[in-house]
Amino acid sequence: MRDEAARPGAHDAAAAAGGADRAPLDVIRVILADDHAVVRAGLKAVLGAAKDIRVVGEASNGRDAVAMAERLDAHVVVMDLSMPEMDGTAATKELVARGSKSRVLVLTMHAEDEYLVPLLEAGAAGYLVKSAADRELVDAVRAVAHGDTYVQPAAARALARGLRRREEHADERGMYERLTERERDVLRLVAAGFSAPEIGEQLFISPKTVDTYKQRIGEKLGLTHRSDYVKLALKLGLLKQ
Repeated sequence: MRDEAARPGAHDAAAAAGGADRAPLDVIRVILADDHAVVRAGLKAVLGAAKDIRVVGEASNGRDAVAMAERLDAHVVVMDLSMPEMDGTAATKELVARGSKSRVLVLTMHAEDEYLVPLLEAGAAGYLVKSAADRELVDAVRAVAHGDTYVQPAAARALARGLRRREEHADERGMYERLTERERDVLRLVAAGFSAPEIGEQLFISPKTVDTYKQRIGEKLGLTHRSDYVKLALKLGLLKQ
């Protein structure tokens, strides 16, 4: 973890005056959060070419990134997803939960919509794949710092696909939420291929009780065969747990 002393500027003067709102961004204060020092060095070099952006801190894990964002009053945290102690998604949620003014730009190897939708829902303000960082990072940081959401065209298409799938599965999700917590456990385990005795062993209940839960699930959701359980579980993403 490394941070640099802030040089005087319009933003620092506003902070010293105790203003709740930030002054216009003469200099965008950025924290780089990635567990690979060589990646941070590369990102810092890219941002270093922009006169209106200054890297004020570097963190190798999400926990340090959260603490540093608050301590250094960063405008933007460029956040990797896969980090020790606290990953990028958890760190983003933590910043949002604390009411931090720092906005998160996720920088990751993953371009799939299965990552994008949950990240934006967690509170990320932008999403950029690492392969495009040399071309788009400066623009992405500027956009996020000024209150916009930055998503690459390919990621925007992935986001649209993900949202469409969620809309398509809204009815199934509503049905699933009608189940009790124990019924949800049984549904997931049945879909995963476990027998009633195996499920009972995992949940510390008898096989007969498992069958009772299956009957209740069938009555609520209209499921009769294990294939029905599997189809529903796949739609809802339950088999990824």
